[in-house]
Amino acid sequence: MAEQAAPATAREWHLAARPQGWPVPTDFALVEAPVRTPGPGEILVRNTHLSVDPYMRGRMSARKSYAEPYELDKPMLGGAVGQVIASQAEGFTEGDYVLHGLGWREYATLDAKASVKVDPNAAPLSTYLGVLGMPGLTAYAGLTRIGEIKAGDVVFVSGAAGAVGGIVGQIAKLQGAARVIGSAGSDEKVKLLVEEYGFDAAFNYKNGPVAEQLQAAAPDGIDVYFDNVGGEHLEAAIEAMNLHGRIVVCGMISQYNATEPTPAPRNLAQIIAKRFRMEGLLVGDHYDLQPKFVEEVSAWVRSGELKYRETVTQGIDSAVDAFLGLLSGDNVGKMLIKLPE
Repeated sequence: MAEQAAPATAREWHLAARPQGWPVPTDFALVEAPVRTPGPGEILVRNTHLSVDPYMRGRMSARKSYAEPYELDKPMLGGAVGQVIASQAEGFTEGDYVLHGLGWREYATLDAKASVKVDPNAAPLSTYLGVLGMPGLTAYAGLTRIGEIKAGDVVFVSGAAGAVGGIVGQIAKLQGAARVIGSAGSDEKVKLLVEEYGFDAAFNYKNGPVAEQLQAAAPDGIDVYFDNVGGEHLEAAIEAMNLHGRIVVCGMISQYNATEPTPAPRNLAQIIAKRFRMEGLLVGDHYDLQPKFVEEVSAWVRSGELKYRETVTQGIDSAVDAFLGLLSGDNVGKMLIKLPE
């Protein structure tokens, strides 16, 4: 196809200030910046879909973590899918679609080696940022490798209506779990978990103490806990944990905006008597599972056995609102920003 003309400038989101507690819109700035022509080995991509994810909150802090902090007054980074409109890289031509890490902007010029081609005919482009992308692999690797899910397990998932949690619960059922329980932050999300995602039970954590609601949903205890929330949820899961259970710690969104240290689970000493195992999960450690994950999960998506939801906002202007909404739990499934084609 003919090469598309790139604009001279395009918009990108910069981190203007490091958030103190909950981020606010003034912590971000939408900036007009030059669009750079690709050099040797590079491609220019017009982004079509941008991802916002909970881990990004950690990168807005100056604290050293597993990912480098975002730099002030520089464009932020995140997952994106887009179309190549100019290429100086072998194997990439105008019209190709790619997945890459220069989100939060309308156009991105990058080393082609830092991108992966995706097929819009095999699955909707948005799914490469969600169910067939990083969140999906997070769910798959956490549950199968760290959680060591096996037939007959009772599985509890917190944040179960989010991009990762909803996939965790469904894969657990597909892998033979005896019972899958989810928590979410609204009655509508609870209904989704049971009626659409096939969870055996779900509860709204805002309706009462998590420990009491979990006890009612899992009277015989749990074998695997997939933690996206931390705090009260983690303490309740430890209380309900059976002998030799497994806790997969994927996220602790309840603590991301805390300005004071939050109390650890007060019952962590139960790890001795119950001999449960608790392990943190970073998806970057598990990319060796990618081929198996795509093969298995894409087949479940095509067959309709695995359902997914997306919450989509429109246009680059909506990206910060989408991110703030994600932290508040406004999303059902993957939170995405759709840019004009």
